Amino acid sequence: MPSHHFNTHCPDWATALLNGFSQIFLQRNPLCGLLCLLAILFTAPTLLGGALLGGVAGLLTAQRRGYAKADRQAGLFSYNGVLLGLLLSLQFRWSAILPPLILACGGLSAIVTQQWLKRARDQHFLPAYTAPFVGLGWILLSFADPAQPTPVSLPALDFLSLLGAEFKGLGQVIFLDHPLAGVLIAAGLLLANRRAALWALAGSGAGLLCALWLNETSGALLGLHGYNPALAALAFSQQRRQPWLPLLGIALAILLTPAFAAVGLATLTAPFILACWLLRSGIRLLRQAATDSTPCQTSENQPRLR
Repeated sequence: MPSHHFNTHCPDWATALLNGFSQIFLQRNPLCGLLCLLAILFTAPTLLGGALLGGVAGLLTAQRRGYAKADRQAGLFSYNGVLLGLLLSLQFRWSAILPPLILACGGLSAIVTQQWLKRARDQHFLPAYTAPFVGLGWILLSFADPAQPTPVSLPALDFLSLLGAEFKGLGQVIFLDHPLAGVLIAAGLLLANRRAALWALAGSGAGLLCALWLNETSGALLGLHGYNPALAALAFSQQRRQPWLPLLGIALAILLTPAFAAVGLATLTAPFILACWLLRSGIRLLRQAATDSTPCQTSENQPRLR
């Protein structure tokens, strides 16, 4: 069913919320968002409540503060809240304080996003991507108990485990380590944009292969090295005449990932954001240099128009 037909039978608030789930993967498609939501429901149902609370908090904050309806409907004020709700549900035990905390963080992420959007449109700032989620996430994780390493039984290194790791790379964007989650997300991306889906799988596969080459088998089979390259590929997937851009994004995300662990920060989606910012900044500098080096054309004397 095409997404515009889906929209006619879906309330505005539900469309905006589902678009928020799809915006995590840089898409605006409620069917894609629905499949992302189902991925959480089927593979980690305990995280679904936090994801919905965070998304709704961002949406209601944007509505209450009178932010542009087009941006609300696009899901731009929900996706960071969804990610924060997932992170908090994963890192903190459910208690009386957790729902208000998720609501507060989801609302705050919407306010930060609005300020970023205003500057990005007026002053040509770099896109926010998931920066509000990462910034708030680092602050929240500083109050969480240190994660205790738990032994994980990894499957044998064969075709099926590698295929599962490929899809886990998509699922890990929303903290899901089950292949079914990645399959549902890939199906949603196919519905939204086939080119984007192919580049996302390519990015996840590239991260997987590099991790295996570096003997990071454990993280590779869990999909932990695939999600940032997948997001970077998605960010530049529509550059049809410049296929080297998503490839560069993938490479930068892979190269930057170890740096955050080296400085003691949770990786989250920070390598994807930094890779995209570096690439976009580089493109702007190259264009500016090309403009500055273009010789000024001296016009010949033309007859004046009276």
